[in-house]
Amino acid sequence: MSNYEKASAPTIYFIGVTTDQSSIMKVFPKWADFLGLKGSVIKGIDFQPHSSADEYREAVEFIKNDPLSLGALVTTHKIDLYQTCRELFDYVDPYAQKLGEVSSLSKKDGKLCAHAKDPISSGLALENFVPINYWNDYDGDVLLLGAGGSTLAMSVYFAQEKFKTNVPKRIIIANRSVPRLESAKAILDGIHPEIKFEFVHNPTPEENDKTLASLKPHSLIVNATGLGKDAPGSPFTNDCEFPQDSLVWEINYRGDLMFKDQAEKQASAKGLHVEDGWIYFIHGWTQVISEVFHIEIKGDLLENLSQIAKS
Repeated sequence: MSNYEKASAPTIYFIGVTTDQSSIMKVFPKWADFLGLKGSVIKGIDFQPHSSADEYREAVEFIKNDPLSLGALVTTHKIDLYQTCRELFDYVDPYAQKLGEVSSLSKKDGKLCAHAKDPISSGLALENFVPINYWNDYDGDVLLLGAGGSTLAMSVYFAQEKFKTNVPKRIIIANRSVPRLESAKAILDGIHPEIKFEFVHNPTPEENDKTLASLKPHSLIVNATGLGKDAPGSPFTNDCEFPQDSLVWEINYRGDLMFKDQAEKQASAKGLHVEDGWIYFIHGWTQVISEVFHIEIKGDLLENLSQIAKS
């Protein structure tokens, strides 16, 4: 007996933790109208982080076998879902293979396809606020807090050959637990000859504060921990000191966003640019909707969808 009810309309699922609180639940029906996806609906599937393999498999098997269930966007559970459901996918894109994670489930020619869209969507979001040639011009560091899917995706984005020497020379990945750090190291070590990765076990905010204090000016600091959205709090204490003239990115756009508040309090004194996760949200969703509904979304169409979401 399945916990899932057969879809009666073309359905995209949102697999997350607190999906009913996301703006996408209000935004998707408006996007569907604008894109001509008449009658298409969105449904949330909530799991606790690191749920059981059986729970993930049941959801994926249901989507795979239900004709009107067209696919899903996956957040928070990207690595766990990939690891527990790998053999259920008929096609796995190169990014998903490289990263060992899935953020998009879709169907094509009767096959269930798994994609990792985050290197593309996080890259588009970064290009929105990181100046061109930034790493060559300023030689700052990157601190990625958390060793989950978003951090891996950003690391792969930075390490693309097309950037030649315009890459951060030092990327520090800090995480509370060791296993995720070890798997990140296995994936990323040696990925780019110019980039030195450091994998730092920081079980407490105080230790993250010390790592933050070691950064050069003109660095990039990213909260990819889920703290502030999936759970309250920040990876830093209120005594943290951001490096001068740096870029600070909170990849969430909803929740208590304490990390973003901490950065904004220091923004004028330290010359910080503080960014939230709104553009990332837009790119993340439009990349997956493109895949699930087989439509191309870019240029003016993307801009229109962003305006609809904002309003």
